[in-house]
Amino acid sequence: MKIQIIGYSGSGKSTLAQKLGEITRIPVLHLDSTHFYGNWQERSVEEQTAIVRDFVTAHGDWILDGNWGKIYPERFAQTDITILMMFNRWACFRAAYRRYRKYRNVARPDLGCAEKFDRSFRRWVLWGGRKKQRRQSLLDKLNATCGRKIILKNRRETDEFVREFAAQYGGGAQSHVGTTD
Repeated sequence: MKIQIIGYSGSGKSTLAQKLGEITRIPVLHLDSTHFYGNWQERSVEEQTAIVRDFVTAHGDWILDGNWGKIYPERFAQTDITILMMFNRWACFRAAYRRYRKYRNVARPDLGCAEKFDRSFRRWVLWGGRKKQRRQSLLDKLNATCGRKIILKNRRETDEFVREFAAQYGGGAQSHVGTTD
């Protein structure tokens, strides 16, 4: 099974990817970790593409989370399930702030960089990442994928999806699954 999770910053893409990985025991790659390294240094598009291509090639089944559309765009045509997380801006802002408080001054497990919540990121979560063309870009990515397409608009829908997914694909794994930040 090949699963891709895209959506707004702070919507819980990485958390959902990790949960689906636990349920299915499928390897997870967080695209933010291919983009950033060290102290928020950025890799080139070529380096990122090589990392993602190698990951996808090495695993018959995989879960990817992140939007980075220029990075190995072939992945969009390979997915069995694509999830678009379209939470409202304030829910994303609160979740990003909670994540910052949890990982302040330490590297996030799914990223490798110390969490930050600076002015530019706050503006991105509330406004920059929600411009009309950005929203359309996410919808275009969703439409470019194969397989099942799912749009989740809030935590309640996400929790319900995880429960149904665990029941279908994870057997007994559903008992320890719930949605957090």
